[in-house]
Amino acid sequence: MTERKMFNIKQTKSIRRTAGEVGRRPPNLRYVYLLTAFVSLGALLFGYDQGVMGVIVADARWISLMKPANSWVTGAVVSLYDIGCLIGAMSIGFLADHCGRERTLSIACVVFVVGAILQSASYNITSITIGRVILGYGVGTCAGGVPLYVSEIAPAKLRGRIIGIEQMILCFGELVAFWLNYGFNFLETPDWWRIPLAIQVLPAIVLGIGCWVWVPPSPRWLVQQDRHQCAREVLARLHGDDAADRQMAEIAEEVAFERAVTTAAWGDMFKTPVLRVTLLAMGVQFFQQITGTNSILYYTPSLFERGGITDPKTANLATGGVGIVLFVFAWIPIFFFDRLGRKVWLQIGLVGMCCAMIGITVLQWHAENNPGDSGNYAIVAFPYLFYVFFNISWGVGSWTYATEIFPVMYRAKGNALSTASLWLSCYVVAQASPPIATAIGWGLYIIYSCICVVAFVFVRYAMVETRGKTLEEMSSLFGIESTLARRSGMEVDGKTGAIHVEESVHED
Repeated sequence: MTERKMFNIKQTKSIRRTAGEVGRRPPNLRYVYLLTAFVSLGALLFGYDQGVMGVIVADARWISLMKPANSWVTGAVVSLYDIGCLIGAMSIGFLADHCGRERTLSIACVVFVVGAILQSASYNITSITIGRVILGYGVGTCAGGVPLYVSEIAPAKLRGRIIGIEQMILCFGELVAFWLNYGFNFLETPDWWRIPLAIQVLPAIVLGIGCWVWVPPSPRWLVQQDRHQCAREVLARLHGDDAADRQMAEIAEEVAFERAVTTAAWGDMFKTPVLRVTLLAMGVQFFQQITGTNSILYYTPSLFERGGITDPKTANLATGGVGIVLFVFAWIPIFFFDRLGRKVWLQIGLVGMCCAMIGITVLQWHAENNPGDSGNYAIVAFPYLFYVFFNISWGVGSWTYATEIFPVMYRAKGNALSTASLWLSCYVVAQASPPIATAIGWGLYIIYSCICVVAFVFVRYAMVETRGKTLEEMSSLFGIESTLARRSGMEVDGKTGAIHVEESVHED
């Protein structure tokens, strides 16, 4: 009975060309951008929840009501959300393959709404933590599901731009969270914080309904379901008829080959030849978080307080500035990310991020030894500098790389594992940052500076450049296709590595 209900969650409606429409259709980038912007409401929810709790947990009225016992408890309220996100990310590996990418987002939105209502109605640490874990499931599923979907509808040469649009909307969510917090914080009521926690229900409802009734399934997923004509029609609406014919041949051949040589089980993700891309995807997402981005984002008011900014209103205002920097510099990858290689951007970002962490270290040390010095306010510049470099590089680059390097049949599981890696590192950062900062103060940011150096070595020497490659070319680029073919006794062309597998086209 359960299987039947789960099967019915899939989109099963036939997708056909509109009656009366004639002629060859050109590429429709406007439709690609529209779909990207709409499903990126999931990224807006992700960004909003990344930014909303930092000011709340630092507010004296919230602390007086919730009475957290110590910094570990405060860290748990923030970081157990990441455990929910991790579980949500892992569920993508099943839901995205069995229900479809867009229906997975609808499921995530239902869970998200339940969690948002619960945490906004909480009156103690236990209930708000439970609410955050439930909401985290929805956020984690959206965080991995949105880039998975948009990477599969994007033209190869614009994939970085498409992920950049999603990242820009994510940063807009963070911006909205910062300034709603700042505005509602002026209310006299001790329950002011419930309002920004409850507002996020509205976009979640819109996204959930839209993904169920309007957003088309991913063409790659449709091919996996043997719905070739539907897949071809979706591709034609997105990229035009000429590109659709070419892409359908590539996708169908790739899926047919993968079916012939593998069952794409979870265990295969940790065996050669797929192990390499699994480790690269998990590694790039792990470093995206462990370099300290959410240590700054979650606890920005506390960072400024240790830097000598003692007035809470000033600290909150400076925190709102972080949201502005995030949003403004999120536009740069949209126009420039695809012009340079993925590795180049990530290395540029790490240099700037490392310098920013060193700046925070120096200014916090200065404030510790010179309390009340007006020079302490210079610390505001360094979190801003960090996010300038983070947003032009890792904010887009890690998500783009992790979603594009897996072969079609492994992509949902690979995306689940890489996103889970991100949330695991995010949990470690969120849970460990407050007590480490309490224990060693500015030494925390020396640790992050060193991690940036390690990440630089990882990018430079372990990662493989993927700019401009189609999703179907990734299997060949990483040697997966030829290894699986040889293992299955197929002959591989010595020059091109090409393997051709015939598969009949199924009627929808």
